[in-house]
Formats: sequence, C-alpha cells, structure tokens
Amino acid sequence: MSAGKYRKEDNCLNCGFRVEKHYCSSCGQPNLELNETFWQFITHSIAHYFHFDNKFFQTLKPLISKPGEVTLAYLAGKRARYINPVSMYIFVSILYFLVVYTPNGHKETEKTTTGKETMVKPNLDSIATPLSGSGLVGKDIIAKTQQAIDEGFDKNAFRKLSFQQQEVALRDLNAKYENQKSESLRKFIKKLQLIHIEANDSTYTAYLARQKTLPSLERDNVFERYYKKRSIEIGQNSELIQEQLSHNRPKVYFLFMPLMAFFIMLNFRKNHIRYLDHLIFTIHGMTAFFLVSIIVQPTKRFLFPDSFMSGILEAALIIWIFWYLYKGLKIFYQRKTSTTIWRMIWIIALYGVSLKVAEMIVINIIYYVAT
Repeated sequence: MSAGKYRKEDNCLNCGFRVEKHYCSSCGQPNLELNETFWQFITHSIAHYFHFDNKFFQTLKPLISKPGEVTLAYLAGKRARYINPVSMYIFVSILYFLVVYTPNGHKETEKTTTGKETMVKPNLDSIATPLSGSGLVGKDIIAKTQQAIDEGFDKNAFRKLSFQQQEVALRDLNAKYENQKSESLRKFIKKLQLIHIEANDSTYTAYLARQKTLPSLERDNVFERYYKKRSIEIGQNSELIQEQLSHNRPKVYFLFMPLMAFFIMLNFRKNHIRYLDHLIFTIHGMTAFFLVSIIVQPTKRFLFPDSFMSGILEAALIIWIFWYLYKGLKIFYQRKTSTTIWRMIWIIALYGVSLKVAEMIVINIIYYVAT
C-alpha cells in the first residue's frame, strides 16, 4: 500500500544512489514525491511511526486466531509480511494500558463502591428493624436478623454497617446461638467477628487500644504489631497504592516477559530451542492477550458494569487465555497433548507465583515511598 506518489527521477534524495524501482537499494528510502497532500502526509507518518502499512493487520488476525503460527513463520524467515514482535508489543501495550487502566482509578473505585452499596441495600433494609430495637435504627431483633441471614445477608452487608450496629447484630446473634446451638450459625458468627475486629482496628491507635484490653498472653508480639501497623497503613493508602501499582504494571509485565520465556524454556528444554525463540513466542502471546483485553475490558466496564454479562465476558477471556496458551505451545513445540497440558500448568503456576511476589514487592516499595 503506497503512502504517496513515486518520483520519475531515479536518484535517491537521501543518499544520491541510483534507484532501480521504488526503494533505494542502498539506504532503503522510498522514492516518493516531496509535494504530499495533507492526508498523504498524515497516513505516511502514522505508517512509518508504527511500522504499520499492511503489516500490522496481516499480523493481527493470525496472531489472535492461530497461536504459535506467527512465531513459527517469523523464525522461519517469513518476516516481510509481519510487523517486528517488539515494535508491535510496544504499540499494543501502550494502547492496552491507556484503554484498560484509567488515570483516575480512585474515581472508578468510588463508582464501584456505590454500585455495591446499591446491591446490598435490600440486605441492609432487612436488618434495619432489628437494629432499631436497640435504639440504633423495632422489635424482635433475633427473628429479623435470622430472617436476614436466610434471605442472603452476607459478609459484605455486615461490613457496610457502622461499628455500633455490628456490635448489636453480633450480640443478638450470639444470644440466638446460646438458645439453638446451631453449628452453621456459630461459623457465621465467627466470620462476622473477624470483620468486626477489622472495623475496630481501622486505625493503629484503635488497634493498640484493643490490645490493652486483652490478657497479656493474648496480646500480639512486637512482630505481629509491626505487621498489623503496616497492613493498616497499606489499607488506609489503598487507593494511592492501587493507582501506583496500575501505573507500574506495564513495567512489571515487560520485565517479567524474559522470566516467562525462561519458564517455558525450562519446561520445553528437550526441544533444544534458543532462548531468543522462546522469548519471541512469549512476546507474541502477551501481545495477543493485550489485543483481546483491549476489546473485552472496556466492554465489561462501559456496557455491562456489575452485571451477569460482565462475568460471562470475564470467564470467556480466561477460557481464551488457556486455549491460546495450550494451542500455542502445542503448535510451536510439537509435543504430545498430555505433555503440553502438564507443562502449561507448571508454566502458569511458576509465572503466577512470581508475578504475585513481584506485585507484593512493588506494593511494599510504594508503601515505604508514600508513607
């Protein structure tokens, strides 16, 4: 696809070498007319900046639908039709993080929280009457609380209550347990008590005050207090930390691609393939993941927020990832189905653990820098 009109003269304007056809055989510059139209200038600039032309779209379709085949063709020397793996990855990853991770992540969190409050409102309404009997918000609190549990009152609903409301609900649930001795109710109360302690320990000062009320043998030691202080402060700065984590995810993914390629090489070392070939396979796979996510994630967020369809799209994305990885490994490494599946499981496990550890390290770095 041409981005302009070719010159009739056969001298290269860049190096002066004689041009046989449309491109200089010495420096590679196209022998185009200088007087471009505005549209030719724009399309020519975009095509050259991103190395697009037809290459991007020729790479796009097989990269998504035919795992491993683009890598095999590229390594076999059929490179004229495909865009360079690193160039495509850089462009797609920039587009991915512009589309998927918005700069106002805290605002998005507020919207999500509002949505959750709306979802649990029936549960909160179902316990409004029992709480009013204690002067906080009716009568018959035990029956109403049990009814709320039967109707699906869950931990999220309990978490939305104030600290005093949680105390009243727990006291009355414990009274009901003393009468019925229900094992399921005991387990449910235990879960709610953990949430109640969490609410009580919302600040480090509140946590220390609660510790003083406990017998000396039940108090946390110095290491537990340090860990608690750190976890409370991370929770208090969660919006900032999550925003910074999202901002640094492109770097984490980029730095972890060589590690992912190393894990693949370990699992398929009997193929005797160069590490660089494993890396190119990994770059193509990560690029394909970004391309599909660019479509799925905005669709979930803007068309189906907090809906059943959103869950279906998320499940479909996970299924596609497993299918793509299996198919890509099968085609690229030419191993038996059972071998491919087991190797794939090991690769996912190793990469998942490594990525989780890396994110924890990044979170701690952000925490220490921010606080």
